[in-house]
Amino acid sequence: MLDLLVVGDANPDVLVHGAPDVPPYGQAETLVGGGVLALGGSAAIAAHGAARLGLATAFAGLVGRDAAGDFVLDALSGAGVDVSRVVRHETLPTALTVCLNRPGGDRAILTASGCLAGFGPEHVPDVAARHVHAASYFLQPRLAEALPALLRKHRASGATTSLDTNDDPSGRWELAPGLLAECTFLLPNEAEALALSGRADLPEALAALVGAGCVPVVKRGGRGAVALQDGATVHVDAPHADPVDTVGAGDSFDAGFLAGWLDRGDLAHAMRLGAVCGALSTRATGGTAGQPALAEALAQIA
Repeated sequence: MLDLLVVGDANPDVLVHGAPDVPPYGQAETLVGGGVLALGGSAAIAAHGAARLGLATAFAGLVGRDAAGDFVLDALSGAGVDVSRVVRHETLPTALTVCLNRPGGDRAILTASGCLAGFGPEHVPDVAARHVHAASYFLQPRLAEALPALLRKHRASGATTSLDTNDDPSGRWELAPGLLAECTFLLPNEAEALALSGRADLPEALAALVGAGCVPVVKRGGRGAVALQDGATVHVDAPHADPVDTVGAGDSFDAGFLAGWLDRGDLAHAMRLGAVCGALSTRATGGTAGQPALAEALAQIA
């Protein structure tokens, strides 16, 4: 049995550092501080991080029959992720993201969704896993519609489940009816938690989300993470970090959190491991280059 099945998006990230706030047009060439090609997609980064932490991890997603798809599969398989269940679309291209990074961690994210809109439940294999994690909910409308039933099926088989919605480009933040009740954990950042709940402050958001049937675990960057379970608030601090690049830090948190949960079934330990993995991921450019192995992450906790 797999430890973890990750369902969702995968694409190359083109990470540009030192770009002006508004790049000049008129065919003007602007020199920037740096650029890196890296594995992107919230689900793919989380799967990569989980495999680095020693989980038997498989990825279910949709990529094109193109060089970008080759890049994604090579990056995932190189980390030990089982990509045998990834489907390659016959005509549509692999998604592609360009990140324009500012000092301090803010960034503009430009995504061409490619084949993501075509990803549906028929592309998700019927395999046994201890945990099923889904990500980038709003970029994959066909998968989103079917996700409650998909997660319900895995929960009936004894798996735990989680969802990291990521941003909603439409700004509507509408989830399928009953979805959160099928999620053992919801893993948003603070802005996403407020938007998903429709509340103005975090305590109210936590209360609203837990009322929907899940345990919300909210990522707060350098301020750690906070969760609400059985009426009790659980908070963990983030270790100190001097970020080189914060791309994918939340996805690396997800990987650490899931590794900790599957190891001990203890929420606070899972959050601590998630916070460490998120912080360590910021020490290198891109979402995966700084991801730790399990021994390093546990040493940071100790």
